[in-house]
Amino acid sequence: MSEIPAKTLRRRRALSREFLSGDGIEVGALHHPLALGSRARVRYVDRYDVEGLRLHYPELHDYDLVNVDVIDDGERLSTFRDGELDFLIANHFLEHTENPIGTIRNHLSKLRPGGRLYFAVPNKHDCFDRDREPTPFEHLVADDREGPEGSRADHYREWATRVEKLDDPADVETHVNHLMAANYSIHFHVWDARSFSAFLDRTRSYLGNTFDIEHFCVNGSEIVTILKKRDSTSPEARPRLRRELGGLARRLSSHWADWRAQARSVRSALRRALSQRTRRRTT
Repeated sequence: MSEIPAKTLRRRRALSREFLSGDGIEVGALHHPLALGSRARVRYVDRYDVEGLRLHYPELHDYDLVNVDVIDDGERLSTFRDGELDFLIANHFLEHTENPIGTIRNHLSKLRPGGRLYFAVPNKHDCFDRDREPTPFEHLVADDREGPEGSRADHYREWATRVEKLDDPADVETHVNHLMAANYSIHFHVWDARSFSAFLDRTRSYLGNTFDIEHFCVNGSEIVTILKKRDSTSPEARPRLRRELGGLARRLSSHWADWRAQARSVRSALRRALSQRTRRRTT
């Protein structure tokens, strides 16, 4: 794994000190935990302890890894209560998740209102993903609604052919089976700056506008965003809530008017039909 340039680390540090404070966690920090300011207290979360991480990532043998405080699935974080955290950091993690939309939903649920998510993902043009296409949003929605199991093998095949450059079909399938058996963590999803920005915008709408995109930037070979969880009870959110409820009321009112007009039309048609039938009987 390559070292992170000093300029990129300085920008990360500046952003974390500007936006992160209180009690939080960092998921998947490995050998590059985010530097934090004095206002922030962090625990480290990963799916294995340090010994397990070294077995899973032998390429990190010569690096010092952070001590893992909590062993948990970083996508679900089931050991944390809803609303427990002030911030959550996941650098170069989202592309490893099989359901990024579901991961963002789960991460938001662990934050207090006003809490922040700090995400960084690699820019596909500046890493080994350069020959892969950005993941379509519709694919991500399908992974969220139907579960990622149906697309898992295809992701490993794309990895084997586009990243590891295997071309023999038999070798590809053998390698895919090996990766799946090991549950090896690859880049399941790929973005560049434009596609990641669009992904965040569409995810915000898909999740019911539960967060604001507080910061977005390209930082060297990575893309950084900071998402702030909305508080629907805060004074700032009330005008927005009133607008949304007002819009809903107007739409319902419009539909109600249409329904009433249709009902009147049906009643009139029935009266005419009954009147005609009565006249036929009397003649």
